[in-house]
Amino acid sequence: LVVQVLSFDVSWVSPVLILAGVVAFLSTQGQLWRHLGRVMIGLGLMLLSLTLIVGASETLRGSVVLESVIAPLANDPILALILAALLTWLAHSSVAMVLLIMSLTATGVVPLTLGFVLVLGANVGAGIVPVVLTHSSDRAARRIPLGNLLFRSVGALLVLPFLGLLVPYVELAGSEVSRQIANFHTAFNLALALLCLPLVALVAKLVERILPNDVTADGTFGVRYLDEEAIGTPSIALTCATREVLRMADIAEQMLREVMEIFDNNDQKLLAETSRLDDDLDELHEAIKLYLTRVSRNALNEEDSQRCVELISLTTNLEHIGDIIDKNLLELAQKKIKSKVTFSRQGWEELTDMHARVVDQMQLAMSVFVSGDVHIARQLLAGKERLRDMERAHGEAHMDRLRSGQIESIETSAFHLDILRDLRRINSHLTSVAYPILDAEGVLRSSRLRSQPKKDKGAKAEQSSVSGSAPARR
Repeated sequence: LVVQVLSFDVSWVSPVLILAGVVAFLSTQGQLWRHLGRVMIGLGLMLLSLTLIVGASETLRGSVVLESVIAPLANDPILALILAALLTWLAHSSVAMVLLIMSLTATGVVPLTLGFVLVLGANVGAGIVPVVLTHSSDRAARRIPLGNLLFRSVGALLVLPFLGLLVPYVELAGSEVSRQIANFHTAFNLALALLCLPLVALVAKLVERILPNDVTADGTFGVRYLDEEAIGTPSIALTCATREVLRMADIAEQMLREVMEIFDNNDQKLLAETSRLDDDLDELHEAIKLYLTRVSRNALNEEDSQRCVELISLTTNLEHIGDIIDKNLLELAQKKIKSKVTFSRQGWEELTDMHARVVDQMQLAMSVFVSGDVHIARQLLAGKERLRDMERAHGEAHMDRLRSGQIESIETSAFHLDILRDLRRINSHLTSVAYPILDAEGVLRSSRLRSQPKKDKGAKAEQSSVSGSAPARR
C-alpha cells in the first residue's frame, strides 16, 4: 500500500509533514501531541529519503554498464531474483527497491517481465532484513522473521514460472508501466497473505522444529546474559541483569497468553508445556537474585542501588505471576478438562476480555520498566483501577446469570470467579513496577485512607453521656 501511495507524486508531502511535526513537538508539552510530532517528522524523513533514492537513480537510466548487466538477467530469472533480494537487503527497504524498479522500468531500462521478477526478489529481500537483524537474539524471537522469509520465498518461487501468464491480467489494471509494477507488488502481497493464512499453524510448528527453545550444554534451560566478569562493574552488570529479567518477562507473558488457549481448547499437551515454563521462571528468578546480591556488595551509587532493588522486585513479581498461572489457573484448567464443562458465551467473552486487558497491562508494565516514563506509569496504574472495576462488573454479571438459572454458568461458576480473581492478582503484581517511578516523582499519596476528623473534648463527653457507654479500653 505504501508503494501504491508513493507511485504518485507526493514529494510535497515530506516538507509539510516535517514542518507540522516540528511545530507539534515544540509548541506543546502534552505527551500525545509530542508523540504525534515525532511520528510526523519520522514519516516526513522517510518520504524524503525515498524521493532522494528515486532521484539518484536518474543517472542510471542512461548507463550503458547497467544495460549490459541487466541484459543477461532477462534470460536468468532465478539470478535476477537473487540479485534483487541482495540489493533489497543492502538497502534495508523493499519500498525503496520497488520504487527504483518502477523508475527503471518506466524508462525502458528494465523490461516489464524482468521488472516483475525483480519485484519478487525485493519481497524476498524484505524477509532477509529482519532475519539478519535478529541473528543474535534468542530463538523464540528469531522464529517470526524466519517464518516471514519462508512465506515470501516460497510465494516468489511459486509465482516465478507463471509470470508470462500474469502479465496480461496486470495490464488490465493500468496501462502505465510504473503502475503495473506497483499493482503487481500489491497483488503479490495480498495473494501471499490470503494463501498463507491457512498455513500459519503448520509453518509455526516447522520454525519451532528448526529453532527449538534454547538450552544449555547440559540440556537444562540456563541463564544467558548474566556475565560473571561484569559483576565488578555494577553499571554493566545491571544491564546484563536487565536483559535476563526481560527474558524472564517474555516467558511469563507466554504463559499468560497460553493459559486461555488451554481453557478454550482443553489442550492437555499445551497445559504440560506451559506448566514446565514455570520451572524456567523459577530457575531464572533464583539466578538473577543471587547475581544481583553479589553485585550489591560493590559500592553502588544511589541510582544503581535503586535499579538493583527494582530488578529484584520485578523478578519476584514475575515469579509470583508464574506461580499464579501454574498453581492456580492451570489447575483450574485441569479440573475443567476433567469435568467436561463449557463456559457460557457471555461468560467466556468476559473472561477473554479481562485476559486481553491483563496482557496489555503486562506489555505496558515492561515499557514502564525499560523507559521509566512517568506518563506510561500513570497509564499502568489507571489500568489497574479499570481492571478492578471490570472484575466487579463481570462478577455481578455472572451472579445475574446464576440467578436466572443458566446451566453453563452454574456448572462453571467456581472456575469463572477464580479466573477473574487470579487475573486481577496477576495485574496487581504487574502494576507494582509503576510505584517506584511515581513515588520518585512525588505523585503518590502516602495512604488510601482519609484521616479521621478530630473531635473536641466536649463532643466526646456529649457522646459518652448520650450513649451511656463505659470509657474505651486500650
